[in-house]
Parts: sequence; C-alpha cells; structure tokens
Amino acid sequence: MSLEPSYFSLNTQEWHRRVDEAYQRMQPCHLCPRRCGVARLEGETGVCGVGREAELSSFGPHFGEESPLVGKHGSGTLFMSRCNLKCVFCQNYDISHLGYGSPVLPEQLADVMLKLQERRCHNINIVTPTHVVPQILEALRIAVDAGLRIPLVYNCGGYESLETLKLLDGIVDIYMPDFKYSDALIGERLSGVRNYPEVAKACLKEMHRQVGDLQMDSRGVAYRGLLVRHLILPEDLAGTREVLRFLAKEISPQTYVNIMAQYHPAYQASHHPELRRRITRQEYSHALQIAQEVGLMR
Repeated sequence: MSLEPSYFSLNTQEWHRRVDEAYQRMQPCHLCPRRCGVARLEGETGVCGVGREAELSSFGPHFGEESPLVGKHGSGTLFMSRCNLKCVFCQNYDISHLGYGSPVLPEQLADVMLKLQERRCHNINIVTPTHVVPQILEALRIAVDAGLRIPLVYNCGGYESLETLKLLDGIVDIYMPDFKYSDALIGERLSGVRNYPEVAKACLKEMHRQVGDLQMDSRGVAYRGLLVRHLILPEDLAGTREVLRFLAKEISPQTYVNIMAQYHPAYQASHHPELRRRITRQEYSHALQIAQEVGLMR
C-alpha cells in the first residue's frame, strides 16, 4: 500500500471544487451540525465566534500526542482558536472559549505547514478544525503545490457535519475525534449541544468509511486511519460502556482508542458538583476492563 498522503491523488480541478464548496457552506454557515446560518464571509459570527478569517493560537512539534502520531520528531500541530463545542470543563479553554490567537490567512497557514515539515514532523495535526475547514483546505492546497508531503490529521471534538466530512474524503489521512458522551442530556449540559451521541456516532462511521482502522509504518508511526479519544469523567458522566461498545461493535474491534485519564477540573467545572474532582484509579481501571469486555483490541 502507498504511504503517500491521501491528498496526493486530487487534481487541480477537484481541489478548487472542494475549496469553493467549503466556502459556500460558510454563507449561510452550516459547516457544523449547529447550522448557525450566519454570513461568515461578511464577518458575522455564530457560536464558534469566528468570521471570515481563521484564527491560529500556536503551532509547533508536539510530543504530548498519542505515540503513533509523535514518533521521533513530533506531531506538527496547529492549534486553531475557538470551537463549535462549549465544554464546561475544557482544558484548553483559553484557546477554545476565550479565543486566544490571531487571524491568519491561508497563505500563512500553508507556510506554517511547510515549516513543520521542514522540522521533520511526521504529520500536520490540525486541532479544532471543524469551524475553519474552508480555510484549512485552501491553505492545504497552497502547501501541497509548494511541496507538502506528510499526512493530515483531523483532530476534532466529534461534533461534525457529514456533508463537511465528505468534502474531506480523500484529503484527510488520519481522523482523531473525541467521543465524549453516550448520553444526549449530558452532552447538552456539559457541551451545549442536544444531539452529541447521535451526531458523533454517524461521524465516526463516516470517518472509518473513509480511512479505515489505524495503520502504522515500520517505525510505528501512523499514516492512515481512525484514532478515537475518550476522556473518562467522574461519576461515569461520559457513559463509557456504551461509547466503547459502539466502537467495538459498530465501528471495528480494531479501533485504536485512547482511554484518557487526565481529566481535571478546569474552566467552569467548579459550577458542576460532580466535576469538581479528578477521576479515581478505580474509575480508570474499570474503563479499561470495559474495553476488554466489549472486545476492543487496541
């Protein structure tokens, strides 16, 4: 199997079509399932708080990501400002909620991607890309024309539009979504969306259809596939058993899942009594046991 990035197969005409259609989805905006309907190309903002221009918080080689992304030289990470979710416990709230960052043109984003490749990063890892897909696609097209040759990682919260995801088919190499909750009421209370589980399940199926199970080269570095994150929350607010059962039974038992233990009270978590503490060792061990019981192998 070829290890060339997926986007290598797109011709110039198809690149232009994808970019144009993505921008059309900004006016009125329905890039994500919120479908705010604002005129972002004219500078209006919806829930995400971003208008015409994408905003970049920081970038650089990142060594704190999952090992298949990090390898020896790090994951080339771009932290995009703001988010289409409103998680009350967000650990990057200064970026996603408070909007720490600056407007950036597609040409500047492309230059950042190329600089990360020059630093030998194994991939381009776009964190919180959902609300700026058009700008990312435009930047990626510019970067590819200038010599970008490493995989693209779509690192998101799991609340995506299927129509927008289909614009990424044959472009994204590695999808890395969260699967936050299996209970819709919990999703509404903690992330401000009423249909999180329904949307996330449909998105995970589409992502897996596009890229399949995670594949790694001889160095153990991922070059294609699905990698899912699930953060364990206190009092089983995340509904972990149903999340892991879905991944094993309706996606693939070979789904690569990072069961995350690093929850800590951040941002507005103190306003929710059940979120005011870290998880216990027993809660995390129980999550790992569930993964085995439902048949997850990675």
